[in-house]
Amino acid sequence: MSKKKNVHVVPHKSGGWATKSSGSSRAGSVHSTQKEAIKQARNQAIRERSEVVIHRKNGQIRDKDSYGNDPHPPKDTKF
Repeated sequence: MSKKKNVHVVPHKSGGWATKSSGSSRAGSVHSTQKEAIKQARNQAIRERSEVVIHRKNGQIRDKDSYGNDPHPPKDTKF
């Protein structure tokens, strides 16, 4: 079974935001706002049953959401 690749929402050099799969050197898609990039990453993670990792402008991880079969789901009620 292949390992699922997380989808990261990261700042892009163009000043916008990009979605990137773990281990990829290129952006999958580039968006003008972080909100648009998160929406795209979420759709991709649902299709691939993986996790979305959202970064801040400084690269620090801001949030994570799992859309796969998580054996240890979080206990938060954020969504």
